[in-house]
Amino acid sequence: MRWRRFCGELVEGFTSLGAELVILVGALLADSPHTRPVPVTVAASDDKLAAALQIEPNDYQGPTGIVGVLQDACASAGIPAVSLWAAVPHYVAQPPSPKATLALLRGIEDVLDVPMPLADLPDEARAWERGVDELAQQDAEVAEYVRSLEEAKDATDLPEASGDAIAREFERYLRRRGDRGDRGDRGEHGGR
Repeated sequence: MRWRRFCGELVEGFTSLGAELVILVGALLADSPHTRPVPVTVAASDDKLAAALQIEPNDYQGPTGIVGVLQDACASAGIPAVSLWAAVPHYVAQPPSPKATLALLRGIEDVLDVPMPLADLPDEARAWERGVDELAQQDAEVAEYVRSLEEAKDATDLPEASGDAIAREFERYLRRRGDRGDRGDRGEHGGR
């Protein structure tokens, strides 16, 4: 209800604060197995921003939610915006999903090139996955469905297990350790 007005008010706030970049996050239900990394789709408000962030241009045309409307409002106001969408397994759609939250925060780290404080979230994500494993094992039909999703995911992601994906993960590791020479003395906790 009244999305345009709501987004207009937010954009006014962003403008008054001098925002240089708006990062929006959301989740969608997908045929994604809970046992694999949560896929995160990143979309930039324009091609120039997409190129600067080294993300694939996204030309999605279809139904959207408030995140898409707000990203469009930001672009119309000249404020660069990035949206990140986590693909949450539809068979465990009940929030919260710490594993999806963790994936989104790691996506934000990649966009900003700074480490995010994660606190206990990695442990919570592992506990969530173990809990879903236990539930799936109790139902042979669900367990078989998860196996079929895993096989499909593994077949399509094999090329992703090299090159850019490995480099991104290694860079994230170095940021967390604070070992990157261009980071100065900011260390693991950042300095921004």
